[in-house]
Amino acid sequence: MVTMIAPFPACTTPILQSNQRSMYRPHEIPFFLPPRFKPTLRSEEGEKEGWKDLSSTHRGSLTVGSWYPVGSVRASLYWVPDVSEGSPPPGRAVQLCFSVAYRHENEQLYVSLLRLSNLPKCFYSNDTLADLRLLPDDRRRHKARARCRGRDPEFNDSFVFQVSGVCVSESVLSVYVLSVDRGGRHHAVGRVLFPIEGELGEGGRLLWRDLETKDKMQCSGLGDIQVSLNYSPSLQRLTVVILRARSLQIHTDTGVCFQVSLQIHTRVVKSRRTPVVSSGADPGFNHKMTFKLHPSQLDQTCLSLELIASGLAPVGVVVLGPFMYARGPQLQHWTDMVNTPNELVKQWHGLGKPT
Repeated sequence: MVTMIAPFPACTTPILQSNQRSMYRPHEIPFFLPPRFKPTLRSEEGEKEGWKDLSSTHRGSLTVGSWYPVGSVRASLYWVPDVSEGSPPPGRAVQLCFSVAYRHENEQLYVSLLRLSNLPKCFYSNDTLADLRLLPDDRRRHKARARCRGRDPEFNDSFVFQVSGVCVSESVLSVYVLSVDRGGRHHAVGRVLFPIEGELGEGGRLLWRDLETKDKMQCSGLGDIQVSLNYSPSLQRLTVVILRARSLQIHTDTGVCFQVSLQIHTRVVKSRRTPVVSSGADPGFNHKMTFKLHPSQLDQTCLSLELIASGLAPVGVVVLGPFMYARGPQLQHWTDMVNTPNELVKQWHGLGKPT
């Protein structure tokens, strides 16, 4: 039976003939089938062919014939930069170490996520997650989890984005870093936006970038809302649970509430409101509402969650839905709901200014 074996390093292949070596580029590693095994022969024919009799040393031993090249492995495709190649630049900001490289022949962008530096002390005991997207089409995404905790958690993960050579110079790599505490609560650490422009090269570049903190991430500072979504295809029912809000920057004596509107295309089908609660910094709602929705309408529907204060116009809003309406975490929350029917999917979202 013939089996495949791992490729030999280029420095350990003296069996290659000169014409065989010319088949491979300098940065490629030859890949071979294992040798043809033949039983040892004690006949004169075997001696003429130069086969050795190894039966005296090991019963049933086999003799190696010749090696057969079947191709090569491009070592550069598996290159992961060593973190020791560079140290983080001086400063107290949270910094991300990563590498990017673009292969023009297969139109693939390779991203190696290495580690964080200077993580705030309050996150030392938490798990660290990273969400990688290639903007503007942020449907292409990957997730990574740090392999350790502490001040400098390491990822050491590599990812591939398929992007054409025409569009790569217009793309932006987004790395959104989150810290997850023992209660499962997600805390934003920061984000790195890296424009993919210029010649990145085959070998990749080791980069250090400061994370944009939450107050610099185009955030309105109105606060966050925790929402659970669930969809039942058999019942054709969409369930929305408004759990609680936090860090609300609203001060009113009459309290606050959320208005949830189900919209199909540009038409608002139905709206419901939560009870009014006191306008503290972290009010709790725990209010469930349901909407009738056919499975064929999931890609044409969105939910608009508006924060209402004093019965006036909305002061904050977040839109959850498919790619037609939402991006980033709001799009992902909707996608997770669709992909896990009959299960509650819970997530925090930042409130933006209503348009």
